[in-house]
Parts: sequence; C-alpha cells; structure tokens
Amino acid sequence: MKKYEKFNLGNIKLLSGKILKSAQLIYKTYGKLNKDHSNVIILPTFYTGSHIRNEGFIGKNRAINPNKYFIVSINMFGNGLSSSPTKAIKSQSGSKFPTITLWDNIYCQHKLITEKLKIKKIALVTGWSMAGCQSYQWAAQYPNMVKAILPFCASSKTSIHNHVFLEGVKAALTADKKFNKGNYKKQPIEGLKAFGRVYAGWAFSQDFYREKLYKKFGFKNAEDLLKDWANDHAKNWDANNLLSKLKTWQLNDISKGPMYKNNYIKALKSIKAKTILMPCNQDLYFRTEDNKFEKKFISRSSLKPVDSPYGHCAANPGNDKNFEKQLDKNIKELLN
Repeated sequence: MKKYEKFNLGNIKLLSGKILKSAQLIYKTYGKLNKDHSNVIILPTFYTGSHIRNEGFIGKNRAINPNKYFIVSINMFGNGLSSSPTKAIKSQSGSKFPTITLWDNIYCQHKLITEKLKIKKIALVTGWSMAGCQSYQWAAQYPNMVKAILPFCASSKTSIHNHVFLEGVKAALTADKKFNKGNYKKQPIEGLKAFGRVYAGWAFSQDFYREKLYKKFGFKNAEDLLKDWANDHAKNWDANNLLSKLKTWQLNDISKGPMYKNNYIKALKSIKAKTILMPCNQDLYFRTEDNKFEKKFISRSSLKPVDSPYGHCAANPGNDKNFEKQLDKNIKELLN
C-alpha cells in the first residue's frame, strides 16, 4: 500500500495575486468509491496534523468507516508534506514562501477532487480545528458540491482574540535570535521550545490543569507536560512551516475571495450543506459563541456543543471518549 499520493498542480495563482510555483498536494485515500460516487468524505489536516494524524478519526468501528466510505485525507499547504517553506522550489523556500489562504488550499483541493479523482459530489467535509475551518471554506467556495459539513472546535472566520493568541506563540518563536527573520541555517530550537510551552497553556482548559489531568498522559506535573510540548515542537517542526500555517489560520475568513468580496454574512448564508457545528465549551480560542453567531446565518445548521476539560484538545484522538462518541453520532446523523 502506498504511503501517500502526490498531485502536481503546476504553477498556481494565489488569492494574493502571487504565484505558487510547482505546487503539490500530498494526500492519502482510504476505502473505495461506490458506483455513483456518493460516498466521498474529505478530511483536511489540522494545524500540526498530517494524513497520518487524521487516521485517528477513521476506523471500521467508527462513523468514518473505510468499509463504507471513500475517504480523502488532504495535507494542507505549509505542513511539510504538501507545498511548504521546506518543500518549495529554491526561489520560494524558507522565508520566501508566499502567503497562503484557506481559499488557496480549497481551490487546489477542489482541483485534486474533480480533475484527478473525477468526483462531482462530496457527502461530508469534516475536521478538527484548522481542518474544520477548511470544511466551512469548502461549503462556501463550492456550495453546490458539498452535501454536509461538520467542523469541530473550529470557526468560519478567525476571531480577533484567536488572532491575538496566535500572535503570542509567534512572538515566542521569532524572539529567538537564531530565527533571523526566517533565514536560519539551523532550526531556532529555543524559539520552537518557547512556542510549544506557550501553546500548552491554550490547548487545554483551566479545568484540565485544575484536575491535574496531565497525569493521565503520564506526566507527574504541569512542568513535565510543558517540557514535552517544548521538545515535541523542537524535534518535529520547522519554524517557517509553523509560521506559514499560522498566517493561513489568522487569515481564515470564508468571505475572502472573488465570490463574497468580504461580505461575511453573505458567505455564511451561501452555505447549502447540512451543517453540525460542534464546539467544545472549554475551548479557549475557538469559542462556542462564534459558532452560535454562525448558526444564525447557515440555514441548515444545528449547534451541538460538548463539555470537556481537555478544551481544544478534547478532539485530539484518544483524549476524550465522550467527545469521540458525540462526534461519531453527529457524523452518522449527517451521513444518513
């Protein structure tokens, strides 16, 4: 079985007007297309995710079942697999990598789905966090193609507070002198560690720390968890890749682009897909209030919040069985 597949897009004109040269999407498929091609599920990737991490949402005993559905897991630009600062031609590598929006991501994902995979209808687009943001983008950008979406712990537009939180982790990373405005020879390890430590305070809720739930992950105390987050980011991530996707996240707004020309309400109203919005009430940056606002304008939508001390990380596969159970229930509702 192939590890993954490549889709070469050639030179792509971005929303900014710039050209992403020799663009490439890395994706993996699971299951088989049925005769009428009506069983397609798209799973974009989340912020520090890949198609491999998405496998935590797929299973023969799960709602996203490869025995029933044809699942296309697509790596977002900037994640180190698809076109990224570390995977670009020399003139666009590192700090020279162009700014990418979710509009650009979905424009290219649409090319993969229609031109390469010859798919005309999508049963469901779903995902956690930035992947959920992409599910809204799919439904607004191609409203006649997407039958249902289920964004969980996500939003259709990055709130000002969410933007500010991201500025904080960015500042921690770029303060490392070795970062050198993105023109580093070696990874800015101290900056990456600082990024991870700051992020850990946002990823989980206050309840998580109060109830010392880090012990369930095998950490003696909060400091051990922070060290683990620091080392994980230093070991597994390129600084420019993290910042490229962070910029994409900050620019998240389904009304950007030629269709809606920044008319956010119009963009929300254009979503025809049957929609379940699934926030975690303890999420510190994708807030339930933002989903409540969206629900007013997405005609076929319902709001199904979940309580979890894990906060934003309630959705991380394996963290919260109750969240997983509710997620599968909601997915089944949309697919039936």
